Amino acid sequence: MSASQRPADRPVDRHVARPADRRSPLVFDTRALGRRAGAMTTVTTTVPAPAGLGIEVIGVPEGSPIELDLRLEAVVEGVLVTGTARMRAVGECVRCLTEVSVDIEADIQELFVHDAASEDDEEVSVLQGDLVDLEPVLRDDVVLDLPFQPLCREDCAGLCPVCGVRLDDHPGHHHDDEVDPRWAALGTWDDDPADDRVEPGTAGPYNRPGPAQGEEVSR
Repeated sequence: MSASQRPADRPVDRHVARPADRRSPLVFDTRALGRRAGAMTTVTTTVPAPAGLGIEVIGVPEGSPIELDLRLEAVVEGVLVTGTARMRAVGECVRCLTEVSVDIEADIQELFVHDAASEDDEEVSVLQGDLVDLEPVLRDDVVLDLPFQPLCREDCAGLCPVCGVRLDDHPGHHHDDEVDPRWAALGTWDDDPADDRVEPGTAGPYNRPGPAQGEEVSR
């Protein structure tokens, strides 16, 4: 994905936006690490995708598998979470509207601190007791890896603007012989220029004799 397709600013509203739910498959208990810097544990698991994981044109279907391969490491400030999340996103080609599937591998690297410097510091992820809530981080990282204009193929020809047929399925498709219905009435006109000639002596709107010099024109 090119830099021009990525949003200018990464969403950062993560500062304890909601209480961590121990039952959530994306919430991890770090009590085993304690506060000993250097203590580490690994997590390899598959969890169901939460709802709304994506953008308008493409996203990860709710309940579909997300493969997590994580390392949780105790540091002085809190817990550093690194690893990858692999999943499949589904959407529509922006040109021809056929279904598009994209394999996503999001890199995760997030520090969860014991205490935020201030309540206004929304760029900091915070431990809730001993719990790490990975869902907000995952949402941000997945959105960055999604194509913002998904295509079924790079050279997709799209749909016919007249009848909507998929042009890749009908490469010779065209409507050159058809007339725009707005101009169809013009086809009934007789193009013989003789019909436009005015016979001599025939009164018409543009060949009536004008008033003689000095003649009063009645109104």
